[in-house]
Amino acid sequence: MLLVDYLVARIFGREEGQGLAEYALILALIAIIAIVALIFLGGQISNILSKVGTSV
Repeated sequence: MLLVDYLVARIFGREEGQGLAEYALILALIAIIAIVALIFLGGQISNILSKVGTSV
């Protein structure tokens, strides 16, 4: 977390709300990873859900 701490300190220059900013950065990173995973795996997931839907 040293990189995140450094970036937050450089951007905001104060310690108030620093924890919230760190959580926001982590949440944004997780969201970006999830979106990229859905882009690359979207077709496969769609096929699996389609097979499950037709079997039910």
